[in-house]
Amino acid sequence: MTPLKLLMIGAGGIGGYYAARLAQAGHSLVLTARGEHLTAIRAGGLQVDYQGQHLACDAPVFDHASLVQHHQPDDFDLIIVALKSTATHPVLDELGAWLAGGQAPVLSLQNGVDNEPLIAGVVGEKRTLGGLAVRIGGHITEPGHVFAEGVAQVVMGAWPRNPEAGDPRLALLGRLESSFSEAGIPTTVTDNIRYELWRKLVINNGVNPLSALTGLDTRSLTHHPEYGRVVYRMMAETVEASKADGVNLSQRDLDEMFELISDFNAIKTSMLVDREKGRPLELDSIAGAVLRRLPDPETDAPYTFLVNALLSSGSSLTSS
Repeated sequence: MTPLKLLMIGAGGIGGYYAARLAQAGHSLVLTARGEHLTAIRAGGLQVDYQGQHLACDAPVFDHASLVQHHQPDDFDLIIVALKSTATHPVLDELGAWLAGGQAPVLSLQNGVDNEPLIAGVVGEKRTLGGLAVRIGGHITEPGHVFAEGVAQVVMGAWPRNPEAGDPRLALLGRLESSFSEAGIPTTVTDNIRYELWRKLVINNGVNPLSALTGLDTRSLTHHPEYGRVVYRMMAETVEASKADGVNLSQRDLDEMFELISDFNAIKTSMLVDREKGRPLELDSIAGAVLRRLPDPETDAPYTFLVNALLSSGSSLTSS
C-alpha cells in the first residue's frame, strides 16, 4: 500500500504518539508544535515512551506560520487535528484560510462533540472526518518527550453521517483503517460517528472534570464508594444531553461506558494533568457541552453543574 502523506496538527500526548506509530510504519509525517516543545523536536526529534517501549519520530515540525509558508493543504492525503479542544477556535482562526484553499480531508481526533461542526464550517462537510482516540492516556512530560499508555484505538467516520456511494471519503476511510491498523493503531470505521463521539463524551464527562477536582486517577474514582456514584450520575446526565443532538444514547450505552472506564488502567486524565500544569481545562467542550444542551442545566444535570462550577471557581477536594 502506498504510504500516506499526513499532517499532524498538534504533536502532544495523543497526536505525538499516533504520529510516531505512523512514521515508524513508513508513512510521511509533518508535525506542528509550539514553544519549547517545538524547539526540542527540531533539535532532537519527537521521543515517545509508550508503556516501556521507546518510539522516535524525526518528522519535520513547524509552527503554524511556518507551516503556511512551506506547505499547501493538498501536499497531504489527510490533515489530522489532535489539539486540545480549547485550541480548535484559535487554530481555525490561524489556519482557516489556508485550510479552505485546499481539498485535503480534515480528521479531528479531539475531545468533545463540537469540533467537527467548527471544522466543517471552514472546509465543508465533504472534507470533514470525525474521530476519537479510545482507551489512551498521553501527555508531554518535557519538551520533545511524550508519554502514552493504553490500547490507543481510533474510531473514525464521515461527519456528520455515513456518506452516499461515490463520496471520496469512503475510499479514504478504508485506506486509513488498513494503514493505521497495520501501523499498530487498532482502527475501525463507523457509519455513525456522532454516536461514537457522544459515547466517548459519556466517559469524558464522567471522569475528566471530577479527576481534576479531586486529584484522583480514573480507577480510584470509579472504585471509590462515593465518587464512583458521582461518576455514574455525571455519565447519566451526558446520556440525557445526547438527545438534544438526536443521538439518543440508552441505558445500555451508559452501563457499557461505565464498565469500560471502571476496567481501564488507572490513568491520570488529560484534565487532571492540565490542572496540575496550570494549563486551561477542556471544561467547556466536556461539561459545557452537556450543560448547553439541557433546558435547565442546574436541575437537569446537577452533578455536572456543581463540578463544573467548582472547577470554574478554582476549587479542589481532598480525596479520602
